[in-house]
Amino acid sequence: MRKSHLNYFLLLASLGLPCSAQFETTATPVDNISAKDGFKVELLYTVPKEKFGSWVNLCLDDKNRIVASDQFGGLYRFPAPEKGKKLDESKIEKVPAKIRAANGLLWAFGALYVAVNDYERKMESGVYRLTDSNGDDKLDKVEKLRAMEARGDHGVHALILSPDKKSIYLITGNNTTPTEAQTSRVPRHWGEDHLLPRMPDGRGHNRGRLAPAGIIYKISPDGKDWEIVSSGYRNIFDGGFNLDGELFTYDADMEYDFNTPWYRPTRICHVTSGSMYGWRNGTGKRPEFYPDTLPPVVNIGPGSPTGVTFGYGSKFPQKYQKAIYLLDWSWGKIFAVHMQPDGSSYKGTKETFITGSPLPVADAIINPEDGAMYFVIGGRKVQSGLYRVTYQGKESTKPYVHKTKPNDLKVLRRKLEALHVGSNPKALDLAWPHVDHSDRFVRWAALMAIQRQPVGRWASKALKEKDDGKRANLLVSLAKASGIDPFHRKPTDPPVDSKMGRQIINSLLQIKWENLNGEERLSLVRAYQITMVRFGKPEKQSVQKIISHLDPRFPDQSFEMNWVLCETLSFLEAPSVAEKGIGLLMEAPTQEEQMEYARSLRTLKTGWNKKLRTQYFNWFLKAANYRGGASFTKFIEFIRKDAVASLAPKEKLELDALLKKKPVSKSPAEIMAEAMAGRTFVKQWKFEELSKSASNDLKGRSFQTGRKMFAAGGCFACHRFGNKGGMNGPDLTGSGGRYSPHDLLEQIMYPSKE
Repeated sequence: MRKSHLNYFLLLASLGLPCSAQFETTATPVDNISAKDGFKVELLYTVPKEKFGSWVNLCLDDKNRIVASDQFGGLYRFPAPEKGKKLDESKIEKVPAKIRAANGLLWAFGALYVAVNDYERKMESGVYRLTDSNGDDKLDKVEKLRAMEARGDHGVHALILSPDKKSIYLITGNNTTPTEAQTSRVPRHWGEDHLLPRMPDGRGHNRGRLAPAGIIYKISPDGKDWEIVSSGYRNIFDGGFNLDGELFTYDADMEYDFNTPWYRPTRICHVTSGSMYGWRNGTGKRPEFYPDTLPPVVNIGPGSPTGVTFGYGSKFPQKYQKAIYLLDWSWGKIFAVHMQPDGSSYKGTKETFITGSPLPVADAIINPEDGAMYFVIGGRKVQSGLYRVTYQGKESTKPYVHKTKPNDLKVLRRKLEALHVGSNPKALDLAWPHVDHSDRFVRWAALMAIQRQPVGRWASKALKEKDDGKRANLLVSLAKASGIDPFHRKPTDPPVDSKMGRQIINSLLQIKWENLNGEERLSLVRAYQITMVRFGKPEKQSVQKIISHLDPRFPDQSFEMNWVLCETLSFLEAPSVAEKGIGLLMEAPTQEEQMEYARSLRTLKTGWNKKLRTQYFNWFLKAANYRGGASFTKFIEFIRKDAVASLAPKEKLELDALLKKKPVSKSPAEIMAEAMAGRTFVKQWKFEELSKSASNDLKGRSFQTGRKMFAAGGCFACHRFGNKGGMNGPDLTGSGGRYSPHDLLEQIMYPSKE
């Protein structure tokens, strides 16, 4: 049971009301729902659970009738109620087709396509097609187009019509076993690519799930032709195409990982051809700065993604007609995200469009007949309800006419993506000039076009590439294309070509650090990592050369670079990494950064002394008071266990008392007092002075100092900024865009005023 629903039950009980009867007979009233100014929400129908179940999906058929699915039952069809009226239950018809557990619905090609994800295994999960066998306007014929193996929530999900209306896209989560596909735009060099041992989730979640994780397929209307378009997702449930023909999906976070460095918020992902978004189980998720994954369009934050739809066809102000709407089941919210081009991809800003409690929103559609949004709450057998959203404000609702033409970068990306399909003899020549492009999505498209070519056609050219930046990027792809990740090795696979591994290492050693920009430096280090994963640790002489290449660069000014350097140098047992890594651990302002250094150093055996070991194990006593998701304390425990295991017998004796020491629980006030210890009083600032200074003279600021003070003041304990910090207080990432300096200071100094 989700926390929001438990709180609802407790509230009813405290009022002396019968919990089950109240919750099961009444969907959330509109008085408990808030919407953006000018928008009106109507409760059209409370779904009787015992009769129609709990609805999770909506779609429109060819006559604009609404089709709804019960997560554990069948399908229901009904016309949208007239303006100002409720849904008449007598107009709800049960679809006679023997189908159940639909998690995706799409009317296309004269049929209803259904994605079945049956938790109870009463019906094979997979893709089905429903048609009318005798012309009586009843969907009674069921065809199984493809059975699929899926379990739990992260299974077979949405079906989306392609922009050209010639094919269907299928969205699947990471608990769907990959099905056979004739072609793939993603090179099938699947890999975990962890240089250091992965720590699986401490609660056992998805321990056995490996790459490629969640996949988006493109399938033909008859269900015979399957193509992999994109991969690397966790629990994508739905998606939508914008008017540029670009697909977006809303991926789930792993809430157990909250406040760890590998936590990734729920986020909008741009589903470009051949894209890979880096989900791996446990600590293995690829951070968005890794060169072998792609970044999100917008990070949303903690949540549980369900339905996705664009506002096209709505009678809303044009801003909201163009918005993409994201439904969050666990937090009871519908977000409106406003996107604009950013290079060859997009960027966007989010706002809360609708929120309520409890409001487990599951799916939403736009009905072009009345221009209204219809959304449904339900799922996991909770009380379901159907709602309608209309605009009642004064702004114009004139239909939006899309006139924007793709910019040059988007045109270039699409030309390169065309090389992901079929065979083009000029693919290498066309893609090669762009493997160091400053636009990340263009660069990705070029590299994927090359990586899917036979290795023999381009390996030598990549190894000898004269441009150091291009070479660094190309060798990431070459390591993947020519090596085999140990987690994915099959008994029938031939031994890896150790000569190729040596050639890649030798080529990387020739690259001059000073010739690379920041992203190319990350590619260089990551290429070393992937090569050592897929070909094994090099001989001693090569190890020393790699250390000599990378050790002078560590530590770096950026946390991202320190992340990969600390990992790599720890794996290589570099003599100086213990001292440097502990120095970074002691100075790191956030618990996420501290945890990352502690994780990287946990198996290191070289370069320690008693002082460094003491600092390291004292950190675990401090970290015992850190807070995060459900698996957070388990991960801290795993890091410490590995660190103890790396101690020599003599070290264990020397540190015996410290290792036996138990952490002391501290209050937030005590933790903050410790953070401020040693600081001296300088001046009692007045609000007016600070406001004047902040409003008139913000030149020469040090963001690094500000970040350290944000940590020293204990702000990270409750507030998130970017991908770091707690969730007890508001997320401050976008606060600079919402408040003037004066207003922001007022919110900080007088938090109880509003």
